[in-house]
Amino acid sequence: MTTAPLLHTDRLILRPHGVGDFDAACALWSDAQVVRHIGGSPQDAQAVWFRLLRYAGMWSLLGYGMWVVQDRATGAFLGEAGLLNAARGLPELDGVPEAGWVLGPQTWGRGIATEAMAAVLGWADAYLDAPAIRCIIEPDNGASIAVAGKLGFAPFADTQMEKKSVHVMERKQGM
Repeated sequence: MTTAPLLHTDRLILRPHGVGDFDAACALWSDAQVVRHIGGSPQDAQAVWFRLLRYAGMWSLLGYGMWVVQDRATGAFLGEAGLLNAARGLPELDGVPEAGWVLGPQTWGRGIATEAMAAVLGWADAYLDAPAIRCIIEPDNGASIAVAGKLGFAPFADTQMEKKSVHVMERKQGM
């Protein structure tokens, strides 16, 4: 697979990123509230551009990657969700796809992250030969820890990344 397939849920469309998503992605990744648990630093336009290129490259090279999360009713860009290999240098992530989601404040508390990632994980169970998927979450990110739990992720390990503590959580295939 060289590009993200379309996934549909009751409220969402998950679709491949395109050049037209650049401005919305810049707004998302430059929002200090959004990134406070994801590295903590807003990203500039160049970093976001390189992120979009990485997303396309992951699909091309790995057969999986990230999707745009779009509101099915309005077409609004809500955020991003999917699977990645970020070569973070963490042995706990070696050999397994990493789940990730980042959504704008307008979605928080509405179940959008859970709905989007349930679609992603359903796709992964059907199409990826991966015995498990893991995610990393900062310990004070209670919202994402709750989402991960709803999706079947369980504690796997605690480690350090960029001098910060992170939980590594794992979901076995088909959970």
